[in-house]
Formats: sequence, C-alpha cells, structure tokens
Amino acid sequence: MQIIGEKINGTRKQVAQAIVERDAHYIQHLARRQAEAGSTWLDVNAGTHPDREPDDLVWLVSTIQAVVDTPLSLDSANPQALAAAIKIVNQTPLINSISGEPQRLNGVLPLVVEYGCPVIALAMGDRGIPESSAARVEVIQRVLEATRAAGIPDERVYVDALAMTLSTNTQSAVIFCDTIREVRAAYPKVHCNAGLSNISYGLPARSYVNRAFLTLALAAGLDCAILDPLDRELRATLLAAELVLGRDSYCLNYVRAYRAGVFTPNP
Repeated sequence: MQIIGEKINGTRKQVAQAIVERDAHYIQHLARRQAEAGSTWLDVNAGTHPDREPDDLVWLVSTIQAVVDTPLSLDSANPQALAAAIKIVNQTPLINSISGEPQRLNGVLPLVVEYGCPVIALAMGDRGIPESSAARVEVIQRVLEATRAAGIPDERVYVDALAMTLSTNTQSAVIFCDTIREVRAAYPKVHCNAGLSNISYGLPARSYVNRAFLTLALAAGLDCAILDPLDRELRATLLAAELVLGRDSYCLNYVRAYRAGVFTPNP
C-alpha cells in the first residue's frame, strides 16, 4: 500500500497561516513526522489564489526538501504552479492531478509527459463528478485514452474514483468501491487511489468511518491513499486488512510493525 501524507494542505487553517507567514518550522515539522511515519509521498498543496500559488508552492517544496528526502506529490490544478514547482523537486514527483475536464487535461498532461511523472487521474468530467460508478468509469476510460496516446504507461496512472462524503450520500463508499473494481478489471496495471478522509467529512468520530472505508476499499482494489500517516489506529487497520486479504507474506509487515511499536493490542 502506497501512502500519500495528507497534512501539508493549504485548506487546513494552520497550514494556510504558515504559508502566509512563511513559517518554515511548522511546515518542516509536518514533513518530518509524516516522513518518519513511512509516507511514500508527501502531498504538497498550497491552496492559495492562482496568482500566488506558483510562489507559494515553490516555497513549500523548498522548505520541505530542506529537511526530508521523501518524494513529493504536487497537488494543484494550476499548470503554472506545477510547472514552477516541478523544476526544483529533487525527485520525480507524483502529479495530483488530471481529470476528464479538457482544460485541466490539456494543461497538466504535457507536464506529466515532459517530466515522466506518475499522475493521479480523477473520475471527474467537465460536468462535474458523475453520480454512478458506470459514468465514472466512462470518464476514466476517456482519460486513459489520453494518457495512452501521450505514451504514459498504465502503471504510472493512479485512478481516483473520488470518495465523496457519506453525509450527503450514504451510497458514496459503495459507488467508489464499485468504480475501482470495474477499473481494476478493465485496466489491471493502473493503480487505484483515494482521498480517504473525504468519505467522513461532516460526520462525528470520523476516524471510525475512515477505518471501515479503508478496509472495504482495500478489498475492492485500492493500493494507494491520501491519508493521515500519523493516525496510529488507521495504520493498524491498514496492516491488519492487508494481512487478512493475503497481501502480507508470512505476516511479516504486521509483526514487524507491532514489534516496532506502530500499534499496541487492546488490554
């Protein structure tokens, strides 16, 4: 399971304040903790006005790379911000994201090709996010036609079926899981990603919902997620679910994590 650490995101109040004030210490603290927790990538999202975003994203990348060497996920729909940041990354980044929206696809895809980046592909078209799994699969089919035509191998594409909050549609998790099952069947080499915490937005005790969703999504074919790597219970759920699903040879990952103190048993 590949983990994208979610915490450096300008939509979070403290991160937004740190960006405005250029508080490198706070951003670096988040970067170190997520890297130490085993993140595959660190998500980097400035979340600022398009005119400011290139400078803000470049500052974030420079600030983070000064203290950790974990690869970065450049999270923006702004081609100008991505183009500025991608020039200073130390390692090939993951690009988050392209979609079925023509403007976004045409603006970001050339950067993905030029720099040989893996890329997250959202199941979203120019009319927004489809309500059904079948319609989301249709969007992904069109996006993959474009990535293949551009010479991007399927294994560099991370399909995000878009987990929407259950508080507005209690079928959101079902739609998500149905979508990635269909994508997996049609395109076995692609990866499947989720913005995990979106599923519980607006609900109380969100961590319980996130854990349940993670387990079901893993069974449906999820192999990457944007999540909080500092949530010990969530990490324990991930390790246990992969073990139960037969993805942990000889139980090694589970046992090693236990011995390392990643999680502890109930009394």
